[in-house]
Amino acid sequence: MIFQRISKLPHTKVLNRRQLFVRKGPPKELSAEEAVKCIQSNDRIYMHGVAAFPSALATALSKRSSELTNIEINHLHCEILNPCSSLDVKDSFFIDNYFIGSNQRKAVAEGRSSLIPCFLSELPKLMRSGIRRPDVAFLNVSPPDKHGFCSLGVEICTAFAAAETATTVIAQINPHMPRTHGQSFVHINTFDSIVHVDDPLPELSVKEPKDVEKAIGKYLAELIPDGATLQMGIGGIPNAVLACLENHKDLGIHTEMFSDGILPLIEKGVITNAKKSFSPNSVVTSFIMGSKKLYDFVDDNPEVLFKDIAIVNDPVIIAMNPKVTAINAAIEVDITGQVCADSVGHRMISGVGGQVDFERGAALSVGGIPTICLPSTTKDGSSTIVSALKSGAGVTTTRNHVHYVITEYGVANLFGKDLIERAKLLINIAHPKHRAELARLAFERYKVLI
Repeated sequence: MIFQRISKLPHTKVLNRRQLFVRKGPPKELSAEEAVKCIQSNDRIYMHGVAAFPSALATALSKRSSELTNIEINHLHCEILNPCSSLDVKDSFFIDNYFIGSNQRKAVAEGRSSLIPCFLSELPKLMRSGIRRPDVAFLNVSPPDKHGFCSLGVEICTAFAAAETATTVIAQINPHMPRTHGQSFVHINTFDSIVHVDDPLPELSVKEPKDVEKAIGKYLAELIPDGATLQMGIGGIPNAVLACLENHKDLGIHTEMFSDGILPLIEKGVITNAKKSFSPNSVVTSFIMGSKKLYDFVDDNPEVLFKDIAIVNDPVIIAMNPKVTAINAAIEVDITGQVCADSVGHRMISGVGGQVDFERGAALSVGGIPTICLPSTTKDGSSTIVSALKSGAGVTTTRNHVHYVITEYGVANLFGKDLIERAKLLINIAHPKHRAELARLAFERYKVLI
């Protein structure tokens, strides 16, 4: 049944397929400068994202700025700054991000870059349907094995669909790229050209969670039952909750991405993946970023399956697993339960990512726990629980999707609650210094004392 479900997903089917697994003969071995000579004005280019960014190809392309115009570049957030987004090449290249990373925020604010709003699960559909099909894909892959298969490594998320659909595929062959398993393998003879590089992957240091994050992590851990399937991102809150789970049993991982935080739980036998329904006994993910230890862990490890994000983040597939606990972050939450997670007012800082995919998938899962987590205040002391979202702020997750909201002051379960009840619950987990003002604003809105 599971495989029938996947085969019928409209966003996994390709129009005018490139024939990914049809071998065309040995690719041309070129320098980066020679490889990018095929790029023409008005082309759309996909670039491998996150920790797999193809720096050599991107740098070589940026040096052709005087020769090219109207080049569109698509990628997820990248751990390395894309040189094609520099101010001095803005007349040649425009970055349309699938997710805005911190190093793209300035370019977005200045109009040299933008965001394509789209659920992570539907990004492959943009390419497969022809809406954002790339003319050229720049990939960063592992060396071929003895059968000639390279691995897409640490980012399968959108790279798999790009490799399927791009008219031309240029790959960096990089000995530092882990040979990951799952839907990651592409035969070297399907590439048009290859460029040999020796580029270590960018690493993400693991930081000690702050006290506020530890408090949120403790509340989260108390909600998570044995046998739960976890989805989490990176940062202080996911690391804090993972640190609180050492006495749990038979946890599983089905998540769009993960970092070093799960490694101790795997080593201690807490994460077994034994209770999962979709790909049991395996960690399922679509991309990773972290330390060299993490990259070594996934290298040639058949227990970690990297899959197309159209599969990993499909809410119905997510819901096949038991007790899915979705751990997602927010910038602010209003007293009705609306969540803003991608902008500060009008200023875009990220994207929807997989938040809605997993909040919905967890809600559909038997015993599922969809959560939104945030500190009660910003760095300047302003409340993140607000009467109304800031002017210009987008609603990332609707009040209808939201179940649990967690701050360092507690847990608000909003599911089945009316607007007045929601306001009371959310004000109770706001910072104490802001509760009176929130109650006053709630009274103005609902004419009821909170």
